Amino acid sequence: MADRITFAAEFDPDLLDAARALAEREGRDLGSVIEEALANLLKARGTGKGRPHVMAAYEESLKTFGPLYERLAR
Repeated sequence: MADRITFAAEFDPDLLDAARALAEREGRDLGSVIEEALANLLKARGTGKGRPHVMAAYEESLKTFGPLYERLAR
């Protein structure tokens, strides 16, 4: 198992309650839920790419309206 570091942080109470409820529903501890959320955030922001469903919608829009977008850009 990897080394672990303990730290303290302040959260919005409603956000923390929702995270606790999720952890309970999934039978996990709160730390693992927060760690997963942080890992997902860093992965999404680190790649410079949008979420897959957003990028798919963009690509589909580009196929349909690409020429219009080019005319509007001029």
